Amino acid sequence: MTDWQPSALQLERIAYRQRRARRSTLIAVVSSVVLLALVAIGIGSTPGWPRVRATFFDPQRAWEALPVVAEGLWLNIRVMLICAVLIVVIGMGLAILRTLRGPIFFPLRVFAAAYTDVFRGLPLLLVIFLLGFGVPALRLQGVPNAAVVWGGAALVLTYSSYVAEVFRAGIESVHPSQRAAARSLGLSYRQTLRFVVLPQAVRRVMPPLLNDFVSLQKDSGLIAVLGVIDAIRAAQLETAIDFNFTPYVVAGLLFVALTIPLTRLTDYVARRQGWYGGGGGPV
Repeated sequence: MTDWQPSALQLERIAYRQRRARRSTLIAVVSSVVLLALVAIGIGSTPGWPRVRATFFDPQRAWEALPVVAEGLWLNIRVMLICAVLIVVIGMGLAILRTLRGPIFFPLRVFAAAYTDVFRGLPLLLVIFLLGFGVPALRLQGVPNAAVVWGGAALVLTYSSYVAEVFRAGIESVHPSQRAAARSLGLSYRQTLRFVVLPQAVRRVMPPLLNDFVSLQKDSGLIAVLGVIDAIRAAQLETAIDFNFTPYVVAGLLFVALTIPLTRLTDYVARRQGWYGGGGGPV
């Protein structure tokens, strides 16, 4: 038995696709270089560019501020990771409460609906102010007064309301026949939810859920308004030394470097699940 060999027509098609791919890559590179060059020339020719470059893009000042800002970013990462776990748990619980059937669960459905309506309506910064400054002022016994704790609590309360709606949409997108089939096999309501509904729901909402966590990474910097020494607050303190704003640029670049991997993961998961590319080919 001889090995399969592509036909001459197949080889011609492969060569044609390779030529098209190389041509597309070359055009993309050239157009990108031209665009960046035009932007650089346009910005560099402005009268105030030398002062802006010295104030915002000083390499030596960036190198000096990098360790301090990076140490503050480590706090943002820890806050984000802890909050993400709590947000998933609370959001899933709220979504399940909103999808419970029967009049006996009406108070729970009302509570879950009110929770999501209130915290989706309140600006995150306002929730941070209310918890960060309001709760410690009550002087409650046994309650922590650390600003980072209440800043994280504000993130959890706000984002869990959004994540709850994402999970609820996923749960309700599962066809009722799936529940009926599971119940006909003898599964209880809890078993149906755990083994049939939730696995399908979580798979369907993974791309928008990851998008929420991308936003959480960025919004974790808002806890700086409570005086927490995170990346943004550290950049602010460094800027106050000589009024050079390069540390802010360093903080921004670190946040971008932290966010891009999760963004690319979101795009990858979305493509795998068919979220992208379903609207037809390019126009």
